[in-house]
Amino acid sequence: MTGDSPIEFWFDFASGYAYFAALEIDAFGQRVGRRIKWCPYTLGTAFKATGSRGLSSTPLKRDYAQKDWQRIARLRGVPFRLPEHHPSVALAAIRVFYLIDDVDPTVAKTFALAVFEAYFTRGIDGGNLDHVIALAASLGLDGTNLAAGAGSQAVKERVKLISEQAVALGIFGSPFFIVDGEPFWGWDRIPMMEEWIERGGW
Repeated sequence: MTGDSPIEFWFDFASGYAYFAALEIDAFGQRVGRRIKWCPYTLGTAFKATGSRGLSSTPLKRDYAQKDWQRIARLRGVPFRLPEHHPSVALAAIRVFYLIDDVDPTVAKTFALAVFEAYFTRGIDGGNLDHVIALAASLGLDGTNLAAGAGSQAVKERVKLISEQAVALGIFGSPFFIVDGEPFWGWDRIPMMEEWIERGGW
């Protein structure tokens, strides 16, 4: 389906480039008249499939990425401070996201943006359930029910399956986008996606 199908936005909450994409993706969706489907997953699953390592765990690439993130933040005029515990495996945030998404995707998106902001400016740990639940509660959500749900085996298995399905779709990075079946990898591909949609591909 094309024309009005949603743009899939796949990301890991500990991805610096995904943070910048998250700040811009809804405005992009409005410009092209498309809904954005937010899809957090565990990037570690993709690393296992590709045999690669994350930027922040790779010499030279780590130093470059940290410099680049600071440069992008200055360019965009947005706050950015890398947590001391980076990179965090944000399983708690992903599990809570999907629990919220089942009820209200708009609220789930608000929660996801809050996680990104809190991680990359205030240093919360997206893998710490207490941190994540406190953040959700600050948005007026039912922290008690979310905490119980996030600890369930069903949600744990669901997030594992979603991450495996992402890899099966060919998704290996963060952020990663799917537009009418066409894959785009990276925050800096947003302008290309916009042109792709406007021109109907090439």
